Amino acid sequence: MFIYERQSIHGDALAVKFASCFRLLYTACAHLLLLSRSQVVSILFLFVDGVGLAPEGPDNPLSDAPTPAIRSLLNGALTIERVGASSGVLLRPLDATMGVTGLPQSGTGQTALLTGVNVAAIHGRHQPHVPPVALRPLLMERSIFRRLTEGGRRVAFANAFGARYWEALAARRLRRSASVIAAEGAGVRFRNDTDLRAGSALTWDITGEMIRASGGDAPIISARAAGARLARLAARYDLVFFETFITDLAGHGRLAHMVSSDQPSLAVSEQIHMAMERVDGLIAGVIDTMRSGDTLLLTSDHGNIESLTAKTHTCNPTPLLVIGRDTSRFEHLISIVQVADAVVAAAQESLA
Repeated sequence: MFIYERQSIHGDALAVKFASCFRLLYTACAHLLLLSRSQVVSILFLFVDGVGLAPEGPDNPLSDAPTPAIRSLLNGALTIERVGASSGVLLRPLDATMGVTGLPQSGTGQTALLTGVNVAAIHGRHQPHVPPVALRPLLMERSIFRRLTEGGRRVAFANAFGARYWEALAARRLRRSASVIAAEGAGVRFRNDTDLRAGSALTWDITGEMIRASGGDAPIISARAAGARLARLAARYDLVFFETFITDLAGHGRLAHMVSSDQPSLAVSEQIHMAMERVDGLIAGVIDTMRSGDTLLLTSDHGNIESLTAKTHTCNPTPLLVIGRDTSRFEHLISIVQVADAVVAAAQESLA
């Protein structure tokens, strides 16, 4: 500082006073910054693959799934009959077809959720698995991650990506999902095994059991503890995003063997119940821990697990479940295409 360059009999004393005042000012500013962050409300975005809304009945395994947290929120199961709003809880059906014929698929559905663009219409059809190659630049440039980070907001991708994931990408055994492409485009940090063990990330299967069963060494935690982790992350970020695919895997009958190689053969309905029990525990953990001003939002890309007779995806609407003090900003949504803009607006208003 310039004060140290002054040559006078009082130079040392002035320098000491200046440094002391500077430290006090710095400390006060730091406390104000922490206070402002503590007052910021956050959006916790839970993407749950392959969940639709359908009527209660024997064809819908969500009718009797072990989901006590969801039942408490909705006064019943996650079915079309529970659509509506009450104090702090909103359930809306979202169109996943985007006006395009054919069964909704993950590639276009997830891209639409993250960008707010009707990519199925642009692509001319529904794309399974991963985003269409021609539309990946759009995903990198227009995702909720990119729009929020460019606006000065903090975004956390809560999933942990271990070394085995990146090795599989390099070996072309896996392809980048919509969320990974979006995060790369926004420069959002990918969490790793260190974050996982520090309690600031989650495995995609919520509890870590499937990672262990496949040869990984992830710590195993309860679904409720996983939800509490997500809620604690929200204190430091404007948006916390987490995705799980266990529901869609269950709907396709592929979940049981991923939990344990010794797992006896389970009916698809039992696998769906297993997956939804984890999702429900995750929701319960978030609700137990999140701050009063935070908002929990859960949605999906296409239907699947809500119908046992459908052997693949469905055209049923997907659920938009919103929990928090201000659910009204999401009441107008009718399509998965509208989710991204609503999330961005909510996160931006949190600092207004």
